[in-house]
Amino acid sequence: MNVLAIGAHYDDIELGCAGALIKHVQNNDKVTIFVATDSSYATPDNRLVREKTKAAAEGDAAAIIIGADLVRFNLETFQVFFNEELTAGILHQVETLKIDTIYAPWIHDIHRDHQNAGKAAMMAGRHVPRFLMYQPNWYNSDQTFKKQIFKDISDVFQLKLKAVNAHKSEIKRTGNKWIDYVTHTNRLDGLKVGVEYAESFEVIRYLI
Repeated sequence: MNVLAIGAHYDDIELGCAGALIKHVQNNDKVTIFVATDSSYATPDNRLVREKTKAAAEGDAAAIIIGADLVRFNLETFQVFFNEELTAGILHQVETLKIDTIYAPWIHDIHRDHQNAGKAAMMAGRHVPRFLMYQPNWYNSDQTFKKQIFKDISDVFQLKLKAVNAHKSEIKRTGNKWIDYVTHTNRLDGLKVGVEYAESFEVIRYLI
């Protein structure tokens, strides 16, 4: 398979589908990570929280752990829009890499960057035979994420945690909430399907 994982920010993919991507790499599939923003941001009073070179370095480290190529689109954080610029950028990867499997952010996520990255991916990947959406975070939405397909990641879960932990600045900022979220969510999803750890996805389409 030629797999494209799309994230609005450097850490989205690691949280939502890094285990599945690692399994793809182990299966000798070609995996590419597309990150829409430089992932830097500041507080409303302009205090810098995450600097873009540090975010990029952490993204590089996580991609190496996963075993994927990394493509940067370098939009500003909070400036991800469902428009032709982003759609064309994703479509270029789909066509150039002959992508047949896409992992994209859930389009009903409450973070606008996540929503619009997912919508652009859906438009760009409308002819791709396998299209799955993942949850980049734990916030409630007015919609329900439909856990329709599961991937057993029990044997690579620790490697997934290592990829998440590569984002050291965000782990420090959140006080390890990410690790708790990933551990409990993947363990619960695993319990639902009879394995130790699993990732879950909402299906747009999936050619068997």
